[in-house]
Order: sequence, then structure tokens, then C-alpha cells
Amino acid sequence: MLEDKYLAYKRSAYKKIFASSLGVLLVAVFCLIFGTDIGVMEAITACIGFIKTGDFTGNNIAMQKIIVLLRMPRMCLAILAGIGLSIAGMMMQSVTRNMLVSPFTLGVSSAAAFGASICIVFGSSTIFFNDAAIIGSAFAASMCSVALVFMVAKRIGITANTIILVGIAMNYFCSALTATLQFFAEENKLAAVVQWTFGSFNRANWHGVVVISVIVLICYVAGTRLTLKWNAMASGDDETVKSLGINPEQLRTLTMILAVLVTATIISFTGVIGFVGLIAPHMARYLVGNDHSVLFPMSATLGAGLLVLADTIGKFILYPVNIPVGIVVSFVGVPIFVQLILQSRRSSL
Repeated sequence: MLEDKYLAYKRSAYKKIFASSLGVLLVAVFCLIFGTDIGVMEAITACIGFIKTGDFTGNNIAMQKIIVLLRMPRMCLAILAGIGLSIAGMMMQSVTRNMLVSPFTLGVSSAAAFGASICIVFGSSTIFFNDAAIIGSAFAASMCSVALVFMVAKRIGITANTIILVGIAMNYFCSALTATLQFFAEENKLAAVVQWTFGSFNRANWHGVVVISVIVLICYVAGTRLTLKWNAMASGDDETVKSLGINPEQLRTLTMILAVLVTATIISFTGVIGFVGLIAPHMARYLVGNDHSVLFPMSATLGAGLLVLADTIGKFILYPVNIPVGIVVSFVGVPIFVQLILQSRRSSL
């Protein structure tokens, strides 16, 4: 009887995941061709032709270039960033047993902002200054910050509370360093630093899409192998988890490394995009429950949809002004998050 109920629950959850994935795909295709005179099939043909020959053919070459070289990598980056940030948030919430934790609790975003700020403020006058230098600096700073968090936490004992508290401290420290740089920066460099911290897909290109897709795929595949252990972690304290033959410190460390790797890679290319890693797992729990075997893919799907929607709204709501996705996602996500809290509260009464 219980087995039948569980199988029915899994079937229902997978149907919701499929429907959500199909919805994200349809929204992405609509946003890709919105405002152009190109149809879906023509856009697909142009992409296939560019992959095969590296060139464009037909009567509407200019619009094809806009679709394939500008809009397509931007859309792919939005989907990948949504997947990566949402699964990172779900991972961290599971192993810390804290639903308010997100990838940025460990100071990943503030450290990346500090690294990018150093490169912009001090490296802009050198021959080595370019987008790759900013990306590399942001990634290196975020990884160094997390390494320092784990070094301190290991001396105290790698528990959920220890990692969260040390991460929050590092978050404030890196934010203070970034603010100090902004205070002394020249006006043009200050504008560049602030623009980077907003989070945007304006710098999207196929190179960045390839790099991020590899990291997201690695972390996603590794995560699917840990879902049963996350179920155990979320259902009891560390002593209970140990009685099941699972090392909680080892699992927590591995999960955090995966979450930090995918988060640091994404925000190095996009700038700081917050809130997705917090809200997408909550939306997924509301739809499919707490079983991580379905919560994991549902979080990825909803995160992708949230960023695609936010990026599209940012591009067109005040056209021709392009509002950064990091700003829009908070405006879109906060009402959804509050509504979820209210509905959860009503259901518990």
C-alpha cells in the first residue's frame, strides 16, 4: 500500500517536472524570436546551418546573426545559470538543514564581486585587462574565500551552523573590501564595478556557454548520485545519519564543493545574481515535496524558467533600456516567495 502511494507520488512529480520543462522550453523559444520577423523553424534552421558551416544563408542574414550570435547564447546562459544556481541552493539547504541558506551565504557572491572589482580598479590600465581577466579574478577570489571558510570551519568542526556562521562573516568582510575599493575608485571604474555587481547576461557568448555547461553538467550528474544521502541528511541529525552508514562531514564537504564550484563559475561570467538559489528550491518543494530525487530536477527546471522570465522582462519592459537580470529576478521572485510562505502558513493551520 505504501509502495503504491510512493509510486503514484513519483509519477505525479515526474509529470510536473516534464510539464515545467516543456513550459520553460516554450517560453525560451518565444523569447528568442520575440520582436523579430523570423519564425521558429527559420531560427532552428539558421542555428543548424551555422553549426555545420559557420555561416549564414538566406534573405534575412542580419536577423539570423542577431538570433544565433546574440540572443541564442544569452538564452542558453540564462537557462544554465538558472539550473546551476538553483541546484546549488538546494544542495546547501539539504546538508545544512536550513531553508534560508543559499549559495551566497558562504560569501561566494561578495568574494567574486571583490575579485572583479580588484581587476577593474587596478587592472584596467594594463595590457592584460579584458573580460577574461575579470572572469578569472572573480572566480579565483570566490574560490579563495570558500577555501578560507572551510579552513576555519575545519578547525572548529565542519557542522552546518559552523559553515553558515563563518560564511556570513566572510560575506560581510568581502562586501566591506569591495565598498572600500568603490570609495576610492575613479568615476568610470566605479560605474564598471557597480554594473558588474548588478548581474547581467549582456556579456554572453558561446565560449562562456560551453564552459558553464560543462561545469553545470558535471555538478548535476554528481548531484543525482547523492539524492538518497541528502534525504537522510534532511530527515535527521548527524548522529542519525551516522547510524545509516553515512559520514555527514564528508557528505557536507563534497556537497558544498559542488555548490560552490557551479556558483563561482556562473557568477564569474554573469556577475552577481542572487535570490534564485533561495527561491527555486522552495518553489520546487511546494510542487513536488521533499524527496530529493524529484526535488533536484524540479529545482533546476524552475530556476531556469525564473531566470529566462526575468531576463526577458528586463529586456523589454523599459525598452530600449536593458534592466540587469539581477535586479529583475528580485522583483519577480519576492512576490512569488511571499505567496509561497502565505500558502504554506494557511495549509499548516
